[in-house]
Amino acid sequence: QVQLVESGGGLVQAGGSLNLSCVASGNIFIINVMGWYRQAPGTQRELVAVINSGGSTNYADSVKGRFTISRDNAKNTVYLQMNSLKPEDTAVYYCNGEIRRSPVLLRSFDYWGQGTQVTVSS
Repeated sequence: QVQLVESGGGLVQAGGSLNLSCVASGNIFIINVMGWYRQAPGTQRELVAVINSGGSTNYADSVKGRFTISRDNAKNTVYLQMNSLKPEDTAVYYCNGEIRRSPVLLRSFDYWGQGTQVTVSS
């Protein structure tokens, strides 16, 4: 089995910062892409930022220049540093990993964390 566990969410005032972490554990051979998604009430889950095993990143336009994604491959951990937070960043943030569980399994699968709440007050 594979588990992703997020931490670091909370309540912060507008303009503040939070740092989210997500650790993947279990039967892991390779983690290809790790990323963060978010879902606000009444909306669809949307991509926030992703990073591949080589360190290449992609961000949603709404967070460019404010959020930074990084990963520690040795620790199977992905981070999201969120600065200059806005009330519209309020959402449940989910960690995602595209994970290959075994060298004999050629296919990778998507795994999700349980989510962590981020609330930004105005």
